[in-house]
Amino acid sequence: MADLPHFDRKMSDAEGLMWRLEKDPHLSSTFATVTILDRAPDFDQLLRRMERATYAVPRLRQRVQPAPVNLTAPMWVDDANFDLRYHVRHLALPKPGTMRQLLDLASLIACDAYDRTRPLWQFVVVDGLRGGKSALVEKLHHTIVDGEGGVQLSLQFLDFERDAPEPPPLDPDLIAAAAAAQPEGSSPDLLRDLFTGSLRMPIGLLKQIKELLQDPTGIPEAGSAAADTVRGVMQQLGDVESARSPLWTSRSLQRQMEVLRAPFGPTRAAAKRLGGTLNTAFLAAAAEAAGRYHREKGSPVDELRSSMAISTRTETSGANAFSLARMLVPTGDMPIGDRFAAIQAAASAAKAASATASLETLAAVAATLPTSLITRLARQQAQTVDFATSNVRGASVPLFLSGAQLLENYPVGPLAGVAFNLTLLSYNHSLDMGVNIDSVAVDDPALLRRCLERAFKDLLAA
Repeated sequence: MADLPHFDRKMSDAEGLMWRLEKDPHLSSTFATVTILDRAPDFDQLLRRMERATYAVPRLRQRVQPAPVNLTAPMWVDDANFDLRYHVRHLALPKPGTMRQLLDLASLIACDAYDRTRPLWQFVVVDGLRGGKSALVEKLHHTIVDGEGGVQLSLQFLDFERDAPEPPPLDPDLIAAAAAAQPEGSSPDLLRDLFTGSLRMPIGLLKQIKELLQDPTGIPEAGSAAADTVRGVMQQLGDVESARSPLWTSRSLQRQMEVLRAPFGPTRAAAKRLGGTLNTAFLAAAAEAAGRYHREKGSPVDELRSSMAISTRTETSGANAFSLARMLVPTGDMPIGDRFAAIQAAASAAKAASATASLETLAAVAATLPTSLITRLARQQAQTVDFATSNVRGASVPLFLSGAQLLENYPVGPLAGVAFNLTLLSYNHSLDMGVNIDSVAVDDPALLRRCLERAFKDLLAA
């Protein structure tokens, strides 16, 4: 079983940035997973497993304690009013229990704002899916964990066999010790931690960075660390080139969720034949589908701007470990081999460019800025991207949830101001994909799903 991410009591600068950005609902960082089960799980058993998980992973019992006047990133403190049944719910679809009904419900669940006085997660078991199936809609805020960390966290309540014995109860002494280590509210220890551990960069370096941002002409004479940081930040924030789509020009809070699947082994083999990786094949299919959508709508476009989440996880990583890269991808009508090669080159260049200004570095600088300013900058940056992608590695074997087998496992990534987000999660020899769509920007979500399905079929036939 994979090790859990390291959970700090204090948010990282990047997590603090995601928390502050949600002052603008367009920039929500909530993500979800829609899991199809072959039958209804044992709900009482699931409650017992989740109760245990909340002690094994204290983050699940913690709420956010904002820092005074945003002097630093918020802290995580125990929720003295924690109620497991508020976070784990059980309901049923009305007949006929179609996939469309489930996805529409899941979209509503994912879009509902969190109660910020409680822990930032929710699981909803949904019975009544056609064919005697059920589903689990898992919703987590990105400040709790990223997609890859979420896969590791899920192993606290998933099993490798249907009738697996329940794990033994946690030692009460360990539970008491964990509670004692997480003070509630604004205790003296909490306030001391806020002020003494507030800056993740040396004060002198932050001072140089602030001065250089005020007067960039001083970069040539600045110290190398400060100059490199500012160059990276300016490269990221200085990208004001607009998104390229002639169709996806509006943004809204209206959402539609679509899902699709592709076989893992054959898709990876096709990528190898084309001279690259599965991730390049995924991006190539996304670009082909986006271009096909525009051609079907009578508005062909040669290039679109895409963002890609890049995992930076190591053995010592915290709850979130990723960076974002932006790139131009070819979307015109062309041979798959040409598109694949162009995207592989673009992705390599984007990864190299993003290394000079990691999300954590940008967030450390943003921490010195007013929330109103950083939300405006984030919206401005979102307007430079047409669609987002993310690829998360999951389990390669069947998994079970309280006696029910996971049949399909669709991730739903945050939109954060783009037209759609295509997220892939590998599971049991399949590539399960969720498409989170701004249905005002993309006015025919079903067509986009069909274009994606056709793109992966064409990739397999390459």
